[in-house]
Amino acid sequence: MTVFLLADGSEASGPRALTEDEANRLAITRFRNYEARGRTVTITVPGTAGGLTVTGSVDYRGQVGYGVVHGSGRDTSSDGLIQWTATSVHVHPMAHAPARAPVSPPGSGWYGRPLQASGSALDSSLAIALKLGSDRPDNAELLPQNGAAWWGRDQVDGHRVDVMTGPSSPDRSGTAGNVRYWVGPDGTMYRVRVRVESEEQPVVISFDTRKYVPVEPAPGVTPAR
Repeated sequence: MTVFLLADGSEASGPRALTEDEANRLAITRFRNYEARGRTVTITVPGTAGGLTVTGSVDYRGQVGYGVVHGSGRDTSSDGLIQWTATSVHVHPMAHAPARAPVSPPGSGWYGRPLQASGSALDSSLAIALKLGSDRPDNAELLPQNGAAWWGRDQVDGHRVDVMTGPSSPDRSGTAGNVRYWVGPDGTMYRVRVRVESEEQPVVISFDTRKYVPVEPAPGVTPAR
């Protein structure tokens, strides 16, 4: 059983069934991202040779992400700028990548490739980040029926949140709990933790308070509009 400590020292533990309010908030959390158009994110990707961290923004209406990649340990070969869609990844290698990606992507030096559907923790993480926005709320009544649950309470950057696990994937029964959401009182998504097939450790996607700046397409990238 997982236990989350509250700021006042008390404890809350789960899992248990979602209340109606919790189900409603979980149902709109991806829609909130779409309403905002985009969010600033930090994606922490595990790896046996050293993890990767992608710091940037995701445009949930254009379905495109953009940021900078930094590797740790031996995995620094991917350092540089990155922009991705649901089907492609474009990278701009840099020996000394900046802390933040420039607002306007460089006009040259990009290399494109298809986004891998499996076998790459980075590509899986990028695809997951894009899917955290939706142009309509989920069906709140179906979430508990399909395995979504409440696990506890926590605080993220001073925000009090409920921690909930998502339902089974529509095409994969028994996957309830693979995705965990940190959701605020108004349905705002603050953190997501997801297990991917290629890694033992989960991917963590954190949404921060930096102001979202609309993503400008890099050469060769066509956002969905």
